Amino acid sequence: MPAPLRDVPQEGIELIKSFEGIPDGDPSSVNLDAYLDPVGIWTIGWGHAITYQGVFLRGPQNKGIARALYPGGITIEQAEMLLRGELVNFARDVLRLAKVPLDDGQFAALVSFAFNCGSGNLASSTLLRKLNQGDYAGAADQFLAWNKARKNGVLVELPGLTRRRRAERALFLGEDWRAVSALRTRGGLPAARTMAPERPEPPPGQDDGSLTAAEAAKKPRRAPKAASKTPDLAATEPASARAKKPTKQPAEKPARKVVEKAVDEEPRAAAAEPAKPRARTTTPKAPPKAPPALRPAPRTKR
Repeated sequence: MPAPLRDVPQEGIELIKSFEGIPDGDPSSVNLDAYLDPVGIWTIGWGHAITYQGVFLRGPQNKGIARALYPGGITIEQAEMLLRGELVNFARDVLRLAKVPLDDGQFAALVSFAFNCGSGNLASSTLLRKLNQGDYAGAADQFLAWNKARKNGVLVELPGLTRRRRAERALFLGEDWRAVSALRTRGGLPAARTMAPERPEPPPGQDDGSLTAAEAAKKPRRAPKAASKTPDLAATEPASARAKKPTKQPAEKPARKVVEKAVDEEPRAAAAEPAKPRARTTTPKAPPKAPPALRPAPRTKR
């Protein structure tokens, strides 16, 4: 049975909007169009990831599909409806995972965290473990651990994520999250509302949880590893399509074949050519001398 529904407080919705931003993929048009987020996923409105055939639609080569799914873009009102529709699912996940009472601020902060990091990461996090042990203060501090993402294959702290985690922690503790999020962080300024959202990597030792397919679709969008600058569709391909292709064997060099052929045909050519007499190296013998002529013997008189 699904967890009972609970409306996300407006403060939580405002926090999410302030960090997700609402970029426009085509500022020249009247409505909001699809855009590529920092990890190459087509997105529209306040962080609504576009799916196609059951997987996230990725890469600039799929711009035509993204625009065809939302021809003419969407209005601000439609973007609001998409956001609230997604928040219903994340709110249900938070209520299912949390085993302790939550006030509005705590509930809203956890929904924002799940929206940005994914329900699977929340399920496997130290944050949730401490929360369900009744350690609210310890759980609040765990928000701050989720402020890193991969850039060029290296896990680095992102100022935008640091500000968001501080704002969520403040909301969880009943403090003024707006004042906290307006503070400058080391190495950066507050993010503009029109920038695409940043997606964190799990802290060391906190891997993705193994959840249902619906929850898996809500996991954070991670930057690809350093090797590919062009967004890769490998994550959306079936395993068979990702199998390693056989290496093409290089062709033999033509010169080698010619030599082998010449060697092979050489005996035949030699056999076809008539044999020449061997030159004489000795002086020929002189013909034998003729015997001397015999003279008749003189007759004697009788």
